Amino acid sequence: MKQTRLMSLVESVANVIVGYGVAVVTQIVIFPIFGLHTTLAQNLKMGAVFTVVSIARSYVLRRLFERFR
Repeated sequence: MKQTRLMSLVESVANVIVGYGVAVVTQIVIFPIFGLHTTLAQNLKMGAVFTVVSIARSYVLRRLFERFR
């Protein structure tokens, strides 16, 4: 069964939201282990940067795979 455009959008949005949450929680847990101490606001900002980079990476790879398909 083919995925509708709406469901593709829902999946993409859910993926971004979950990815952002995972990035922030991971930073909060892992950074202190390496001696890095950041505020929640800093973690949220870094999570946003990682999310934007992830979206760009995903888009570029998707377009490359589409080109070579």
